[in-house]
Parts: sequence; C-alpha cells; structure tokens
Amino acid sequence: MSQSIHLVFCGTPQFAVPTLERLVDGGFAVDLVVTQPDRPRGRGMEMAFSPIKQRARELGLPVTQPDRIKNNEEFRTQLANLKPDAIIVVGYGRIIPQWMIDLPPLGNINLHASLLPKYRGAAPIQWAIASGETVTGVTTIRIDAGLDTGDILLQREIPIAPEDTAETLAPRMAAIGAELMVETLHGLKSGTIHPAGRFQSNSSAAAQERRRPNQLSPSRAGDRKSHSRFSALAGRLHNFSRQESAHMDGETGRAPLERGRTGGRRTAAYHGMRLGKCARATGVAT
Repeated sequence: MSQSIHLVFCGTPQFAVPTLERLVDGGFAVDLVVTQPDRPRGRGMEMAFSPIKQRARELGLPVTQPDRIKNNEEFRTQLANLKPDAIIVVGYGRIIPQWMIDLPPLGNINLHASLLPKYRGAAPIQWAIASGETVTGVTTIRIDAGLDTGDILLQREIPIAPEDTAETLAPRMAAIGAELMVETLHGLKSGTIHPAGRFQSNSSAAAQERRRPNQLSPSRAGDRKSHSRFSALAGRLHNFSRQESAHMDGETGRAPLERGRTGGRRTAAYHGMRLGKCARATGVAT
C-alpha cells in the first residue's frame, strides 16, 4: 500500500529525521524534501546543513530550500507538478500557507511533540517537563490555517521519567512519532482513521496558561496559601533545572539554561521567557 503513497516531506531539525527515515524504509515515495536554507553555525559561523538536509542527501532524496513559501510561484508549481498524496510536516519552521493545505488529497499531516491540545505551539517537550508532567506524547494532526488546531488523527502517550530532560526525552518521542506517522498515513489511505475534531478554544487556553510562570504574591488566605504557592514555584524551578539542552533545535525547541555568576540557576520566569523567545526565533509554527 505504501508504495502508492507519494509524499512531500517538510522538516528541519533532528527531531524530524526518524520520521523521514521511517517513511523511506516503509516504502513510501518521498518525491521531495523541503527544509530551511543553510544557516551559519558555530564559532566560525560557517554555513551548515540542517539535520534533515544532511540525511536526505545521504538517502539520495531531492532537496529544495526555499527562502519563502507563501508567495513563491516557482515552489508552488514544483509541488503542484509532483501531485503528492500528502505533505508531511515535522518541525519545518514555517507557517504552511493555504495553497499547500489545499493541495494534497490526504492533507498536510503534522507530527507534534505533545498530547494536543496540551502544549500546542513551540517547545512542547520543554514545557511538559517544566510543568511537572509525568506523561506526554506525540500527536498527528491534519494541518489547517491555525496553530496546531487541525483535526487530531492519532496520539501515543509517552511517560516522562523523573530524570528526563528534553535531551533524553526528545529522541524517544521522535522514534515513536515516526511509527505513528506511518500508521497515520496507512489509516488515512484505507479510510480507517476518523479525526477527533478541532480544539481551538481549549488549545488557546492551554497555550496561554503554560506561558504564565508561577509567581509569588501576597496571600489573602494566610500562610498556608503562601506556602502552597512557594512550593509550586520551587517545583517549577526544579523542573526547569532539568532542561540541560545545549542549544535550541526546531521542533524540540531546545534552549540552554544559563548559569549566573554565582553558579545558580536563573528564575523560572526568566526561562519561561527564554523558551518562548528561542522557539519564536526558529519560526516553528506547526
């Protein structure tokens, strides 16, 4: 069945690599890989390939790196001529325009690193850990015009161990997500997947709530309430301290936790802002 499914794959970070590999291994026809343009990296600021471009070249897949996609007639014609059955999006780093959404019959299928509607948007792995979750997961959705607001197709839960960081959790999620994408495509092709529907209102509330760090404020209910708030903040600081990633990376949204001159961790509020800024800097919107 998979041999008859033609795909365009849009992705950039390491998190997307297992999905690309699994699709190729599964016999899907990946007719084109779309990734971000090469960027300068490292101390020498030398131009470097994205992880997806590097792996696509190793697999012998054609690669394109458009600077823009919304109003790019050449790119639009290229995709239209390929006539893909589906467009796969994993941490690509650009908002998918309506013309791409309307192009393939099976839709644009996104792999998101959370159990949507929780933690939609950027840096879902970090936010799940920072919020003290013990379970997270991966979700495949059919992209619409919103931010992670399309129809939920399939989900898979993944436990978060007490010692997990984004660095240790992301590879497990990427591997399970790759299998989920294959299952999703087979289900869409056979008509056995029934989308769970949209969730704009709930997901918007979740996205706003996760960006609001715990704050200490004068208690109106006495010392007990103050102690409860302090404990919540302490827990949040502990969870933020588990973010040991050395850099930010596309869908996983990895961002460093810097140490101050005294060697201590900075505040949870600072890191909440830091994660948001780093994630926005990548342009990750799917």
